[in-house]
Amino acid sequence: MTRTMTRAAPGLPAIAVFVAALLLGVDGPGSNLRVAAALLALVAVLSLLADDRPPLWAAAGVPALAALAAVAMLLGPLLPVAAEPYNPRADAVPPQPVRFDSVSPLDRVSAWLRRPETDLFTVRSQTPLNWRLAVLDRYDGVRWTSSAKFRPTGGRVPDEERQGRFYTVQQTLTLAGLRDRWLPAAQRPTWVAGVPKVAADPESGSLVATTDPKKGLTYQVTSRIARPEAADLDNSAATADPALLDFPEGPQRAAFARLARQAAGGAELPYQRAEALESFMRSAAKYDITAPPGHSLPGLDYFLRQSRRGTSEQFASTYALLARSLGLPSRVVVGFRPGERADGAFHVRTGDVLAWAEVKFDGVGWLAFDPTPPRSGSQDRHDVVSAVEKDRQRLKEQLGKATENKPRPKTDRGDGRATPGGGPAWWLVGVLTAVALAVCYLLLAAALPWWRRRRRRTAGDPGARVAGAWRQACDDLGLSADSALTAQEVTARGGHAHGDGPGVASHASGAYVKLCAIRPGAGRQRGRRRGVAAQRRRTSPDRPAHPRRTPVAPPAAPAQPAPMSDGRETSVADGMLWV
Repeated sequence: MTRTMTRAAPGLPAIAVFVAALLLGVDGPGSNLRVAAALLALVAVLSLLADDRPPLWAAAGVPALAALAAVAMLLGPLLPVAAEPYNPRADAVPPQPVRFDSVSPLDRVSAWLRRPETDLFTVRSQTPLNWRLAVLDRYDGVRWTSSAKFRPTGGRVPDEERQGRFYTVQQTLTLAGLRDRWLPAAQRPTWVAGVPKVAADPESGSLVATTDPKKGLTYQVTSRIARPEAADLDNSAATADPALLDFPEGPQRAAFARLARQAAGGAELPYQRAEALESFMRSAAKYDITAPPGHSLPGLDYFLRQSRRGTSEQFASTYALLARSLGLPSRVVVGFRPGERADGAFHVRTGDVLAWAEVKFDGVGWLAFDPTPPRSGSQDRHDVVSAVEKDRQRLKEQLGKATENKPRPKTDRGDGRATPGGGPAWWLVGVLTAVALAVCYLLLAAALPWWRRRRRRTAGDPGARVAGAWRQACDDLGLSADSALTAQEVTARGGHAHGDGPGVASHASGAYVKLCAIRPGAGRQRGRRRGVAAQRRRTSPDRPAHPRRTPVAPPAAPAQPAPMSDGRETSVADGMLWV
């Protein structure tokens, strides 16, 4: 085992194992911050326990360590490199996507609404939610389709967009009349069990069965439900994703953009713009299940400007396009309302089908918006309100109070990003940080050698002065401090490195042995030792201003011991200094 003067070195293997586990381990929920903090704390305790210096010396470094930690906490988030660490799993080759042909659920909305009493599935859950079936994020001017790449999974649903606040919900679903490969589940599934062969899309979390599911199939799903706070959306910009902002070319594009700006009004935050669009859609048209189906761009233009009646198919499709006109990345989701509660479960029928839109925000993720107004002309039987809608009302009240009490920065971009000038540029912060570090380094480099020599000379313990003088001799000769070497070996290495002149041997084995010899009255000769030490530093052969510490192979024959100032001789044998 190698001897070392570095007290924290025994903790390096544990740190290496921890880093390897982070890089090569399997991703999962939770944070490793506590484990990392505990590991660093234990390494720090190890360093203190192995420290042979007095406790007062260790306590002197606490203020410096606290100041360094405070500076790191303040400047760390401002540095341009403060980003997500590299994830090697992102470069792994995943299984091949599963291909299947199925009718888009959005095309079946009108047909399901005209036969509203057909049982589709039941859900046992403690929380009423909208049950998501399919996510459609591509629009070509005729149809909304999905860009999902479904990959086989043994249960875990990869989550590439985990961000923001959320809570988890357990569900047990039993299929009845739903004869489709799309599998319903709450907002963002993270785990599924009970389906013989299932595939999932890592981007959206949508689930499909690779074979036709049978009636009565029961499976369990764990879902992550977003629950942001007002502080999360305060000045949160919409995610910049060109694929989610794509709007087909056509004469309707300018009309949709103009109408979207009018609907948003004076809303400043991207989230408030999304809410303004939702309110506009609920009042701009009426819900009518007898309206003709379809969501082509000319059909949506006719729905919005002339007929003003339609189903959630038209409301959600139009909302998503209006949001994209404002720079809000959006998509259409097809699913079902919570359903009717009975016998401890939610019974979902064809009449519960619903299409809604989702908008993506930085640091929060996808948030749902329902632009479809209640059904007019009759009582709406959907008395079970989704928990997400309740959270939306709470969030709306919080944002309303925050807007009244806090001024907002002016924004003039379509995506809601603040104009420049709201804070220091990242490059300026980086330059100032580099300059500050350089100044600190120069000051430390200038003061540290003087302070080290003074500490070694003024040590109260004669043994500490002996060790300090010997280290100073090694520093003057440019030799690396190796505690495994004897004094005779260090002297020989100094002569080999700087030439076998007479000054080297006398400098290392003569003057410093005279200075460091433990004898009566050693503590009263501090001034004499300082003078001799200064003289030896000036007369060190070929001594550079900043000696490079390069290990040198030991020579065959050791140097002879030097006489003491009082006529006695010193002998170096087996690493011990005899006087």
